[in-house]
Amino acid sequence: MQTDKTAPAPMLIGCAAGFSGDRVDAAAPVVQALIALQQPAFLIFETLAERTLALAQLARRDDSEAGYEPLLLELLRPVLDDCLAHRIRIVSNFGAANPQGAARAIVALARSLGLRAPRIAVVQGDDLSGPAHRPMLAQALGAQMPEQPLVSANAYIGARPIAEALQAGADIVVCGRVADPSLVLGPAMAHFGWAWDDWDRLARATMAGHLLECGTQVSGGYFADPGYKDVPGMDRLGYPIAEIDDSGNCSIFKPEGTGGCITTATVKEQLLYEIHDPRCYLTPDVVADISQAQVRTEGENRVRLEGVIGHPRPEALKVNTCYASGWFAEAEISYAGPRAAERARLAAQTVAQRLQGIAPLRTDLIGVTSVWGNDASDWLAGADLSAASPDVRLRMAWQHADKATAARLPREINALYCCGPAGGGGVRSHMRQRLGMVSCLVPQALIATGFVWAAQEEAAT
Repeated sequence: MQTDKTAPAPMLIGCAAGFSGDRVDAAAPVVQALIALQQPAFLIFETLAERTLALAQLARRDDSEAGYEPLLLELLRPVLDDCLAHRIRIVSNFGAANPQGAARAIVALARSLGLRAPRIAVVQGDDLSGPAHRPMLAQALGAQMPEQPLVSANAYIGARPIAEALQAGADIVVCGRVADPSLVLGPAMAHFGWAWDDWDRLARATMAGHLLECGTQVSGGYFADPGYKDVPGMDRLGYPIAEIDDSGNCSIFKPEGTGGCITTATVKEQLLYEIHDPRCYLTPDVVADISQAQVRTEGENRVRLEGVIGHPRPEALKVNTCYASGWFAEAEISYAGPRAAERARLAAQTVAQRLQGIAPLRTDLIGVTSVWGNDASDWLAGADLSAASPDVRLRMAWQHADKATAARLPREINALYCCGPAGGGGVRSHMRQRLGMVSCLVPQALIATGFVWAAQEEAAT
């Protein structure tokens, strides 16, 4: 560990969301803990995934001011005053498909709360959906290039524009599609001033970001399995905080008085989450190697991670390309009592015969088999229903390019009230536009990133 007395003080970074739709009361305990510790501090909200970005793109098509995290104001309202007053800077990908719209919403929120105007930086460069990028995408995707018009194309960009915005004095950095760990690496780079080829430090801070990015997964939420891996206080889980030192190593803990637990087991599970190769975890900023990582207990609900090794960043960035792929329709109906599963199967067979040959149907008997089923539903005809639940819910779903055709499925399920087997009830149905997605790799050198100030549309580089 580095012992240079001139090294910058350790920094704190708390996470108050691990996905879009996470608990909106998470940030306040984290912010209070950051204030009490009186160290340089940052707060991140990780609210973006492939699914949520696709939904955001559809929302923005319907409303040009939409397309950012729907819970943005609920996430920020409880803590914005404290963050601005105590110089806790906020970094998030809650900009989704409309980072500028998110910035405008934050400005309006601050004004409505009577707060000073925060200096907001909006990260740019991930959006590759414009005509200028079309030849590059066509070359990268080859035969996979969609024939349908593109709805979006977003690159997983790295931490550099985040760090630059913070170094320029941003209170809040609003991002679209950046790599999840980059939300932590950016503040670390701004605070410590490491070189962008200091691979070991970049990798260590990146893995700190990986531990934080899913929120309470590292503090017991996703870890819990009663009777096997018991976790206390699931109703008030503490969201994680990382203390990162100038070596890039980190300690993970949670606010005092909150539920959950942070142990070597929870940290190891999250450390391995979505890691295809422990020696080669690819991010836009660095390739991290955790094969020699050491995880040890420092105290109650405090765990130390050391020993991560870094290698030069990849030459290419991952790009997700979304295109309109028709309409998705699903509907459900319940059957209960004697022979419930047999009646549900008969209902499914009736609907399938009436819609035969139009589009593939996904059929689930929830309570008999759904998680273990498959999209072809070829298990249904021969399923053993002898041990089925006395309460079974039939779910059927399909996709079709034509909206009116897709809507036939919900109508057929609804008709089962009288046209189907005995005792069906509780019909619910849903339809939505669907996006298809293909991914490719694009050279980093071809993607320019940076940031602009929300109050002015001129580049701050």
